[in-house]
Amino acid sequence: MSGHDTDVRVVDCRGLACPEPVWRTRQAMHDLAAGAELEVLATDPMAEIDLAVFCQRSGHELLHADTRDGVLRARIRVRKAPRQGAD
Repeated sequence: MSGHDTDVRVVDCRGLACPEPVWRTRQAMHDLAAGAELEVLATDPMAEIDLAVFCQRSGHELLHADTRDGVLRARIRVRKAPRQGAD
């Protein structure tokens, strides 16, 4: 993790099933500036794959994803510029 962890918005999706973690992540990103980071917490076993696909399709950068004790912690950097049709 970076030294700027206090500036990272956390989206707690523990206990939520697909598609809720991706939907809440996407909603949280609307308020963030380009280059900002978001940490997503999720317990859905498919969340890591779903978030990776979401980032790939929307142009956001999945910086890190790690699951410990059944909780995924995924760090995502918001894309620098909107991609046509990505949202």
